[in-house]
Amino acid sequence: MACVGVFVAYLPVTTVSVSLPAIQRAFQATTAQLSWVSAAFVLPMAALILTAGVVGDVHGRKKVFQAGLVFATAGAAVALFADSTATLLVGQALAGTGAAALLPSTLALISHAVPDPHKRGRMVGIWAASLMAALAVGPLVAGAILDHVSWRWIFLPAVPVAVLTLAASVPLLTDSRAPGARRLDWPGQFTAALAITALVYGVIEGGAGSFTEAHVVSALALSAVSLTAFVLIERRSASPMLTPELFRSPAFGATALIAMITFLGLIGFFFVLSLYFGMVQQLGTLDTAYRMLVVTAVSLVTAVLVAPLMRRVSTQALITTGLLLSAGALLSLTTVGIATSFAALSWRLALLGLGLGMVITPMTNAAIASVPLRLAGMAAAGNNAFRQVGGALGPALMGVLLTTRTVGTLPGHLADAGIDPATTERITDAVDSGGLGVVGGMGLGPMQGRALAALSDAFLDGLFLCLVVSASLTLVAALVSVLLLRPRPSREQ
Repeated sequence: MACVGVFVAYLPVTTVSVSLPAIQRAFQATTAQLSWVSAAFVLPMAALILTAGVVGDVHGRKKVFQAGLVFATAGAAVALFADSTATLLVGQALAGTGAAALLPSTLALISHAVPDPHKRGRMVGIWAASLMAALAVGPLVAGAILDHVSWRWIFLPAVPVAVLTLAASVPLLTDSRAPGARRLDWPGQFTAALAITALVYGVIEGGAGSFTEAHVVSALALSAVSLTAFVLIERRSASPMLTPELFRSPAFGATALIAMITFLGLIGFFFVLSLYFGMVQQLGTLDTAYRMLVVTAVSLVTAVLVAPLMRRVSTQALITTGLLLSAGALLSLTTVGIATSFAALSWRLALLGLGLGMVITPMTNAAIASVPLRLAGMAAAGNNAFRQVGGALGPALMGVLLTTRTVGTLPGHLADAGIDPATTERITDAVDSGGLGVVGGMGLGPMQGRALAALSDAFLDGLFLCLVVSASLTLVAALVSVLLLRPRPSREQ
């Protein structure tokens, strides 16, 4: 039941990612709006996952598990009938809320059902494989559906799976609560959610307009103030959502940073890569899905193979090696072009999947091993929360870099293509205000083909900037792993 639950939680991530070009065409969405489509799902996960875990501890994990399935179903149903980007964002937010409830409750259900730590480790490994399987299957589901019907139907498969799982959970699952006297930390929850949401809003809207606009500056300032308030509240709380004691361990701080950077790069990479396949290479969704599957499938296989290695190879060595391989793969992708073949791309994508698989599996284990046993559960939840913060920032940051670089270099590429200055200004203004997809419908006559080729060249400039930034952040994470990710000499209570 836990494995099906986490599968439902993560299925929308890559299903929606590979469908972004179709969504862009349907709504004439800007890059900022597409960033919100991705961020609307991940933001509730990042903001609510810790509180969902506490609610399960206090009121029962089975109830939270079932509530997560209800929210996932509601979100998919709303998105299925969306007639605007605003409605789609509501559906994504509801599904993200469901995922926030499912992630901690599924792990807690496993811990309750399998008390033996060795057997539980194997069960958690299967749980992680189910999560990765959802990321792998998502593109294929979307591709198969979009080859025959509207993009809206990509949300349909989650509905019967979630409903059947909900029905089966009634007789099959027993409820459980955590021992002790944990309480809900509402001030911490509010300030954490406000800090994360304001930060993502400021990054997306700043990229769409200007970072000097009043509402953007206000959002970024609100994020900083809320984050400061969250830290102060958690230091004084009798039952903190995320105790500052965790960060006394340099290794836990390292895993938190690595988790955030890894998922920032992973979700941000899926965001820009799907646009590259759809807008530059003009591929259908199923062809895009096959290419994205290389990353997720290799990552899934690697994660399964790495699990038994963790007894013989240090997590520091595995994570550092995985990060270095991921950085190398990202840099190798800076040589792709408009007509790069699947064969030429596949080894680069496989290398990225290999690196990510070596990082994701040991990461939670390293977080738990870096703190006292009494804080192990909160450490795992905190590591999950930092992953989702990175996942929320990924599309926001990469969308800003992609748009800024593309719009900045587009006039030069249009001039090189022989487009006159007046038309160049018209195209640039249209892209700046309406997004990268508007050029295809501008009716430029004989210049249409040259304008689209110039846009593709400018898009590649933006893609390369995203890849270089992602690779640089990944190298920083590798350095953090080398310096701080050391095993604890003992596991005190």
